Amino acid sequence: MRRGGKAKPSPVYLVTGGAGFIGSHLVETLAIADQRVRVLDDFSSGKRENLSAVADQIEVIEGDIRRAEDCRRACEGVDFVLHHGACVSVAESFEDPVLYEQTNALGTLNMLCAARDANCRRFVYAGSASAYGNPSDVPHREDFVPQPLSPYAIAKYIGELYCRSFFDAHGLETVVLRYFNVFGPRQDSSSPYSGVIAKFIDGLLGGDGITIFGDGKQSRDFVPVENVVAANLLACTEPDAPGAVINIGCGEQLAVARLAKLLADLTGVRGSVKHEPERPGEVRHSVADITRAKKILGYRVDVSVLDGLRRTVAWYRDSHAGTSESSDPQCPAA
Repeated sequence: MRRGGKAKPSPVYLVTGGAGFIGSHLVETLAIADQRVRVLDDFSSGKRENLSAVADQIEVIEGDIRRAEDCRRACEGVDFVLHHGACVSVAESFEDPVLYEQTNALGTLNMLCAARDANCRRFVYAGSASAYGNPSDVPHREDFVPQPLSPYAIAKYIGELYCRSFFDAHGLETVVLRYFNVFGPRQDSSSPYSGVIAKFIDGLLGGDGITIFGDGKQSRDFVPVENVVAANLLACTEPDAPGAVINIGCGEQLAVARLAKLLADLTGVRGSVKHEPERPGEVRHSVADITRAKKILGYRVDVSVLDGLRRTVAWYRDSHAGTSESSDPQCPAA
């Protein structure tokens, strides 16, 4: 800073869906780093308690990304938009595809219009590896032709296309991060649409056992939420990121049946395992090629899958202990 000059104000970050699983981890990390943070959430599935540790350090706007006026109000004075407001269940998207179109596609369009009009510096979009569908080759590279299989995947991919359009037509710096299977503390296990790791841990610790849809040989690239948070922060500042689509995963392929065994070992619970028919719209194998993430973002897998599983099991164990007398993509519309 020049002598006698004023310190440049720190940037303002807007996290849509900031009370949800991934969003709340982003909010907490930014707030702990003394950044200015605003949250937009309608609390349809996001939880206020997810923000309790930093509640006095952040601004919260209760609003819905399906309403353009809420998006405009949230973007005022914002530098970086981290857009995580979405409905996130493949299964639910078949039941209510209109909700997924309105929230994931049109909600993203509302946010892009608001960010453009507010002259935001950069817009980071939480994309989904479901855009790939079922390509025969693994790992999945960003230059694969998208083949989304579900209303969820279609709507999330439409959001990507809108991001590219606003980058090309309006000069809004958009970055698409295609998440693979994100997991970690605070992922909701109570919903029938919860992520597989949350459901497996909850089933083991709660005594209900594990249900595997299909034969268990299907595989995923499971990525701890800490790595996803780091990727978002890098995407805000790296000069070559605007306009890019970038995979965010660990680059490792883990079969669901193997995951179940690992979690049984980590919890120390040998719960029952039952198999149900494979669900429609589910991909067989999904693993990220993270070459582009390393090159453009300087992304690293700082938290391994095993370490992430240990941390997640510990969090759920504490959660179960705290609720033993009673009994803790998720569809945040903001």
